[in-house]
Amino acid sequence: MAKNYESEITQFLKGFKQEHPETDNRQREGRGRLWDKQLDAELQEGYRAGRVAQPAYVYYSND
Repeated sequence: MAKNYESEITQFLKGFKQEHPETDNRQREGRGRLWDKQLDAELQEGYRAGRVAQPAYVYYSND
């Protein structure tokens, strides 16, 4: 592939971001709400301790 090749998707996204410059900030805000969180280690340990072992094949019934 040529080094200067850009797919239609890439061209579309570049054009969209030029027309809508607020997109990057909105993406960062969304990421901050959903992913960039501080986890409580004690709470996570409680979740791990409360796990119940699953059988090897979950959809098989012993009935």
